[in-house]
Amino acid sequence: MRQAHAEDARTEARRVVRDLLGEERPTAETLIGDVRPVLGDDRTGRTLDLALGAQLTRRSAELAAIAALLVGTRELGEQWWGRSRGGKLPPPDEVVRTAVAIEPWTDLTALEMLAAWIADDAADQLWGAPVAQVDLNSWQAEDRFDLPPDVRPGQRLVVHFDAGGRLDAVVARRADEELGSNLDFHSLRYSRPAEAQWSWGVAAGLGPHRLPGESPDPYAREVPAGAADVLRAWAMRHGATREQLGESWRTVGDVVAAIERVDWMWRSGEWFGWWRGASALVDDSAYLPYRLEELAAG
Repeated sequence: MRQAHAEDARTEARRVVRDLLGEERPTAETLIGDVRPVLGDDRTGRTLDLALGAQLTRRSAELAAIAALLVGTRELGEQWWGRSRGGKLPPPDEVVRTAVAIEPWTDLTALEMLAAWIADDAADQLWGAPVAQVDLNSWQAEDRFDLPPDVRPGQRLVVHFDAGGRLDAVVARRADEELGSNLDFHSLRYSRPAEAQWSWGVAAGLGPHRLPGESPDPYAREVPAGAADVLRAWAMRHGATREQLGESWRTVGDVVAAIERVDWMWRSGEWFGWWRGASALVDDSAYLPYRLEELAAG
């Protein structure tokens, strides 16, 4: 059942990618081909340099952020890249040059931060600036924020909950005649750059995603046979098929392709330990021995 949900998500992601980018099966090559005429050669090269600098297990996320920047630039225009944000934040072009994420986005990469910016700016252009921010980890609908002045019953207010994500809060008169608000969860929506980021990452998967100018090919690096055998055997014992894992893991590309086919996120929680070990193998991390020990202990 969980694997069926994973395929449902991929099917929906492919539909969204097809609608936004015209690609049935998104790849790094087709994305770069779409991006270059919109962002220009120099800016495209700088964004790809940032993607090249990421760990291979993060590359898909970086390319998904570039997909958001492509769709957002089409909507907001190239001038978005040169515009400072509220006089306090640098223009996006400067972020691409410095590759530094800024508070409060320091848990994101520079490309992910830019994707969040353009997703929010596109949302503001569509639906207006939000009056408040809410955390949807709580599904409490009533009175989640202080109302702005001069609102009236029945009025719908735009609220921010995620990068590019918006929903409406409906102003209501309470029994004590005070005004409050009720979140309308049916109005939840995302801007097109945010949809592009999610859908590209899901539809294209973890990879391999080879990029121009890479020499040697990072996906051709051979992986330690002993560690590969441990991870493959664990996955087989816990329900992965030989078809999903592939015949052998000789190279990083073999491992990346297997991680994508296994759909570990849709399996039981113990698979997170397997993911940590497999990602350490892909990224040639010094933590690999410890990740294998954790997996064995679990």
